[in-house]
Amino acid sequence: MNLRTIHPTALHQWVTDLFAAAGSGPHEAKLTADHLVLANLSGHDSHGVGMVPRYVKALMADELVLNQTVEVVTDAGSIINIDAKRGIGQHATFQAMNIAIARAKETGVCIMGLRNSHHLGRVGHWAEQAVDAGLCSIHFTNAVSNWWVAPYGGAEGRFVTNPFTVGIPRAGEPPIILDFATSTIAQGKVRVAYNAEKQTPLGALIDSMGRPTTNPAVLFEPDEQGRIGALTTMAAHKGYALAVVCELLGAALTGGSVTVPGQTPKAGVWNNMFTIVFDPNRLGTVDAFTSQTREFIDWVKSARLAEGVEAILMPGDPERAARKARATGIEIDEGTIAEMDEASGAIQRQFGQSPGVLSALML
Repeated sequence: MNLRTIHPTALHQWVTDLFAAAGSGPHEAKLTADHLVLANLSGHDSHGVGMVPRYVKALMADELVLNQTVEVVTDAGSIINIDAKRGIGQHATFQAMNIAIARAKETGVCIMGLRNSHHLGRVGHWAEQAVDAGLCSIHFTNAVSNWWVAPYGGAEGRFVTNPFTVGIPRAGEPPIILDFATSTIAQGKVRVAYNAEKQTPLGALIDSMGRPTTNPAVLFEPDEQGRIGALTTMAAHKGYALAVVCELLGAALTGGSVTVPGQTPKAGVWNNMFTIVFDPNRLGTVDAFTSQTREFIDWVKSARLAEGVEAILMPGDPERAARKARATGIEIDEGTIAEMDEASGAIQRQFGQSPGVLSALML
């Protein structure tokens, strides 16, 4: 495995220039780069710049629309439903969250459906947008793509990694950001392992026969019968049940696509999301919320440490630590770099301009 390094600023500029070359307006290009690079900085390479080749393929397949303005299709006061109209997820979801945040500040709570977005990236990013505004948020998200995840007890994929996310602000303290795929690991992490020629954790994958494996190739290289393997659900039946809830609330309830035959994009990834954004101050418990949260976290972190563990962390701490560690350099494997170079070439051929190959900027 060969890893090369690039400064986050240079990477951000390259991603911005790539989407600008494809036709994104300056704000959309910057938002997309902001999101993808921050995912890498946060330690989630699965949702970072390695998604660029997938986005370019979706754009070429007319499954992703640039410069889209989202549409509020239902407005019932504190309940709204928004159609992203296949807009690029980083821009479309930013717009949708701004609408939900404004409504929650007005009424105290906003229940928002967002449907028909292209891949909206790391959902924790949108929880952070809410907590930055002093609000709590809860997100149930489905994804429509290849059938990557097997139901509990199944030997083949039936849905995608359907994340569950919560953001909780804390006065004068780092927020709590819970964000996890309902599969054992995210599909993007399998892609990263495959490109880097690494193994995946035992228990995260099954092969095309339903047998446990650590070989990420089972998700990308069909067997002789044309079948691929699948991810398992986290926490066995519990993760499976939560994935079902994310699918039904995120997609069926909002009017988006559920993961069934006939609704799978050729190249893109479509997301639908059910979000609850609310103002914790409206409950009249500000002082208790602040003190009780602090007392509980202090109590939890006071536990004796297990052997080999340096500290007990809160949700969101690993991402904050990764941002500090990666502030001067992000590592990308050669396989992903090659895919991004190919994506830049595709933009050059289609639109007559591109930022050039990423490999030329790598150290």
